[in-house]
Amino acid sequence: MPAAFHEEETFFAGAYWGARRESAAACAQRAEALFVTVANVDPAFSQWFRQGKSRKDALLRPIAPTREALEKLIRDGRDRVVEELGFRFSGWNGASDDQDGSAFNVTCGGYSERVGNACVFELPSRGPNADRVLVAPILTGLVRCLATAWEPDFAVGMSSEHLQSVDPGDPAALRIGWVTYIARRRGRVPLLPAPVRIEPVEDKGTLIVLTPERFTARSPEHLALAARVTELLDRAGLVRPV
Repeated sequence: MPAAFHEEETFFAGAYWGARRESAAACAQRAEALFVTVANVDPAFSQWFRQGKSRKDALLRPIAPTREALEKLIRDGRDRVVEELGFRFSGWNGASDDQDGSAFNVTCGGYSERVGNACVFELPSRGPNADRVLVAPILTGLVRCLATAWEPDFAVGMSSEHLQSVDPGDPAALRIGWVTYIARRRGRVPLLPAPVRIEPVEDKGTLIVLTPERFTARSPEHLALAARVTELLDRAGLVRPV
């Protein structure tokens, strides 16, 4: 399939979980585990920087993937008005081309029923990093890292275009993407049709990979497969919010 077919389709990977009160230290422990493991998934995830007024300024503000440094970063992102909203922090990987770069945004430690916790990576859409990252093994590795570090209710790697076509509106409702993780506490994943692949994630949950090739929302076959898998998971009671 020509590379140009995917030029405007952007991808992300995100983990999502409900109210869970955690300290800055506990969040830092999870973030450290995440950044250590994602660095081994692909070089695009091996370094991160805090946002700055310019690219030059941001490159002077590296994020050290140590628990001590991450705890300070997370404490700096504490909501100063409403404690139950938890902490927020973000970063960018320093890519010279925005379309070939990655960034992340995290909300953690929140225990308000009104606002969910999440860790979301914006992925490169075009360029050498995109060519490496937007393949099933790398996206699966990234979603696996998100699942083991944050222990979310679910995690997903999918295209934004696909999300817009299926967004259920409720942030706690499961979305089925190219790669999907479902926590064991949500229920048991049923048998799914080929070419879908299912993998365990330790004793925490299950990964579902829809296709070995790049999933695109512009493929009727891919959309039909995603819809069929969503239907089967819904029948098993896995799609609705916990």
